[in-house]
Parts: sequence; C-alpha cells; structure tokens
Amino acid sequence: MTRLTVAQALIRFLAAQQTERDGQVRRLVPGCFGIFGHGNLAGIGQALREQTEAMPYHLSRNEQAMVHTAAAYARMTNRLATFACTTSIGPGATNMVTGAAGATINRLPVLLLPGDVFATRVADPVLQQLEAPYAGDVSVNDALRPVSRYFDRISRPEQLVEAALRATRVLTDPVETGSVTLALPQDVQAEAYDWPEEFLAPRIWHIPRPVPEPAALARAVEAIRSARRPLIVAGGGVVYAEATEALAAFAGRTGIPVGETQAGKGSLHHEHPCAVGAIGATGTTAANRLAASADLVIGIGTRYSDFTTASRTLFAAPGVRFVNLNIASFDAAKHAGDAIVADARTGLEALDAALAGWRVDDAYRAEAAELTSAWNATVDRAYGLDHKPLPAQSAVIGAVNDAAGERGVVVCAAGSMPGDLHKLWRPRDPKQYHVEYGYSCMGYEIAGGLGVKLAEPDRDVFVLVGDGSYLMMSTELVTAVAEGVKLIVVLVVNHGFASIGALSETVGVNRFGTWYRDRDGANLPTDLAANAASLGADTVTVHDIDGLRAALADAKASDRTTVIKIETDPLVPAPDSETWWDVPVAEVSATPGTDAARAAYEKAKQSQRPYL
Repeated sequence: MTRLTVAQALIRFLAAQQTERDGQVRRLVPGCFGIFGHGNLAGIGQALREQTEAMPYHLSRNEQAMVHTAAAYARMTNRLATFACTTSIGPGATNMVTGAAGATINRLPVLLLPGDVFATRVADPVLQQLEAPYAGDVSVNDALRPVSRYFDRISRPEQLVEAALRATRVLTDPVETGSVTLALPQDVQAEAYDWPEEFLAPRIWHIPRPVPEPAALARAVEAIRSARRPLIVAGGGVVYAEATEALAAFAGRTGIPVGETQAGKGSLHHEHPCAVGAIGATGTTAANRLAASADLVIGIGTRYSDFTTASRTLFAAPGVRFVNLNIASFDAAKHAGDAIVADARTGLEALDAALAGWRVDDAYRAEAAELTSAWNATVDRAYGLDHKPLPAQSAVIGAVNDAAGERGVVVCAAGSMPGDLHKLWRPRDPKQYHVEYGYSCMGYEIAGGLGVKLAEPDRDVFVLVGDGSYLMMSTELVTAVAEGVKLIVVLVVNHGFASIGALSETVGVNRFGTWYRDRDGANLPTDLAANAASLGADTVTVHDIDGLRAALADAKASDRTTVIKIETDPLVPAPDSETWWDVPVAEVSATPGTDAARAAYEKAKQSQRPYL
C-alpha cells in the first residue's frame, strides 16, 4: 500500500498508463494542461507540482482552448494519446463544455479533471457553487454529462480505482472514445488513502484491430462484384486506423474511385489515380458527379454527416446500395448498408484479398480520370485569383498548400475556409489536413495548431484562421510563445463572417448580422496584427499573394510563432460543388428575396431521400 492523496494517486496512475497497437507502445497521457483556482489548486495542482517529471504541466490561457489542444493532439496521434485538462470548479469547468462537445462529436479522447464543490457539504454554498433546490448532489460539472462519453464524480477516495480504470477504458476504446470527465470535489482531492500497488503500477491498454466476420465479408464482396459504378467514401476512420496504404493498394488494384470526407481528407495522395477529391456539400465536381450515379457506395470509416451526403441528396441513383466498413456498428449499419464491423485496415486487406482479380470497367476508370482532370484545372484557376485590390481566399489556400510541401499541416475549423480547403487542398500526406468540422468550432484553430505541433514537432503547422474565429479565441498565441512552440498563423481578414454571410444570401437574409462594421456601415478600425504582436507573436501584414508567399518562406525559416495578416475579398466564392445543403428558409417573409429562396429550397427538398 502507498499512502497518497486522491489527486496524487490519480496523477501517478495517469503517468503509468500506456497504449499499444501493432507493437508500438506510447504514453496515453504525456502531460496535463491546466488553469488553477481554489477548486483544484491544493489537490491536482499540488500533485502536479510534486510529480512534474512524471506528468509535465502546461499552463493554458483558456479552458475551452486547452480541450481543443488535447483533442488536436489526440487526432494527430490517431487517438492513441491525449492530454489531461484540469480546471477549478465554476466558470473554469463550464468553459470546457464546448471543447468537450467538440471532442466527443469528433470521437477524439480527452480527459477532463474539473474541481468540484465539497463532498462533505460542510461549507455550502461555497464560492462558485450552483445551488439546485431539487438536488443536493448537482454542481455545474453536471453540464459536462451529455457531452462526455464517461462521467463520474469521485465522492470518496476508494471510488477512484474503479472510476480511473473505467475512464481509461473509454479513452482507449476506438468505438466509445470521446470526452471523459472525472469530477473531483476539492476536499476529496486532498484526502489521503492507502492505495494498492497494483493500481499505481504501469499498465498497457492494447488497441485491437477487429477482423471482419466471414459472412459479412462475403456479402460485401458479392455486392461489390455485382456493382458497375462503385464509389468509396473514405472517412476519418481510415486515417485513425493507419489504413491509408491499404486503401491506396485496394483502390489501385480494383480501380474504384475514392472520395474523401472532411475527416478522411488525405486518405489518398491527391495524385493517386483513384483519388477524386472531397465529397459532398463542400466536395469536388468529380467526386459528386460520380456519387450521383454510383450504384454502390462503400463507406470506410465514415459516419455519413449531412455534408458528406449533401443532406441525403447526393447518392441519387435508383436502388443505390451501401457497404459500410466501420469499427463502430452504429455507423456500419447506416443507410441500411451491408455492415462490416471491423478495423479499417484489416477490413480493407480482407476485401482486397477476396476481390483478387476483380476490377471496374476501363470506361468507368477513364470517366473518373477525366472528371478529376477537369477539377484539377478548376483548382489551378482558383489558386491564381490574385486580382486587385484584394486576392481571393482560394489563392491564399494555394499559397499555403505550396508552402506546406510534403509534410506541413494545415489547421482550420470554422467559417468559409473549411469548405474551401476541403475542395481545394491537395494532400500529400495523411496527416497534412487537420480541419475540425464535426463541430466546426470557432476558436479551435490556434489552440488546435498548438496540439498538432506538440504531437509532431518536426512538422510545420499552418493555422488558417479568419478574423471572426481569431476574435473568438486568440489567447493560445500566448501559450505557444510561452511553450516555445512555433506556429505559422495566416490570419485572413474579410471583415466579418464570410461563410454565414454567403449562406444568408441563399436563405433571404442578405448578409444581415455578418459584417464587422460600425453603425454607419464602415469597417471597424481594429488592428489584429497589432493584437497578435501584443500577445508575443512576430507579425507581418501582406497585401497580395506574392507578399504572402514571401512571408510564409520567412516564417518557415524562423523559430518563432509568426502571424501573417492578409485581407481578402469575401465576395469571391470558391468553385461550386454542384450540391445542396439543407438549411430551412422562412416559409413567409416580408424581406425581399426570401420568397424566391423558399421556392428554391422546396424544389431542392424534392431530391432528398432516405437510403433504404
């Protein structure tokens, strides 16, 4: 037995946890982000101070941001490692709710350790305590329950053993993973207990690669062999399972074209002969035209969001069928598909072996190649839109794509850029594209970039962020500077919310509430470059794409975080995806243009269908 406080025991336990997959062992929790208050300082804070070498501590500037950073780190490590995040009770804890929701929606493991009110209740109500007249055991931490895949409140020391093991099981389970919350009452954190040595001993959590069930595999093979126009939809599961090489081999041998979701972008090198690019509402015309006539859709590691299916209008062929390879049975069963519940890599390898000698018709392959070539020409034109006085956002993306080279990572999350990036970015590496689009959380970008760089320090990290998202959360520039972590931040100024502004024009709202302007209609006199400089970053303002390319080269050569500000024209759209996204329009309105928008909406709805 070892006598430690609850907080000390928890930190010892976390420092001893490891994951293993394919013979590679790594720490599950390599460090802890935190902001201290009275609810966690004397417990978790004291334990971290004593165990700095075993569990490095990183000071964050915003509680939501630290969860984004942990989630980004988890994504870069293919969900095999993550950070712990500790806060005090009260606003610190509730600030994590948004980050927790994003991690759970994106199925990324993060560990949240919020302080909680006194378990003994001897001093109720304490500072920052929510008093619920209907329940004595409710605190603000209960707001984390619906966005956590596992939640527990440690009201007695002996509860920690089972709770910590259950929490770690969820963190390391590729099906159930997401945010895990252990709420820690501040008095219990500091309470001593005699802990079993087995609890504190090193433990390896083995990450399985489930293989396909033979009958399910046989049904899928039969469906593929009978298809004339099959199409693969590659999702994030392909990347997390490190199945990109298996996908490249399978697609290359069968000739089946591959479209990619936001999370699956980078599953294939953009020059692979079967790569047709992004699919769905923010997809390429190549992928979407093939999708419209596909008689079989093979979903691999995708959850089929409404952007992927264009709100269930994209896969339009009569009688279209689905084969879904997914480690989660919940996703494998979607669209009444033939389900293969298995790891993406083992599943692809099994399909490849079972389909030996089978290949799509040459005419279909030629059609896919012709469509892809036409789209590539469209991207080339979009990259060249450096017109005056302001360049197009697509030209900014082209410059960053060139600067990224073979291994640089682009990080983005919200606004118009994720959609433009999905269409236009040309990935050369499975980890080169890091766009948070499950929750599309404004403010993720810089915090996420920090997590990416911590996970892979040898990569250049390019954070693409609009002025709207930058104003939501620029604080982690300070953390990057303090930690000596180099980011290259491209701050795109378009004086408002470009994405919602463009969407508003299609629903009869005419950019209402989307401009950053004063009451007289003038652009605001904010100087975001000066703001970034005040936070410790090197800053430069450029006015055209040539200036941006030069600034990117200088930033790559520097060892400091650099913010490059460039103004773009928000009224120049990216190339059209030829798809639709379901955003309802007011059925009655006095606003000009809304009636026409409603008529267009009702017409588009007629193409929406269940996939049964």
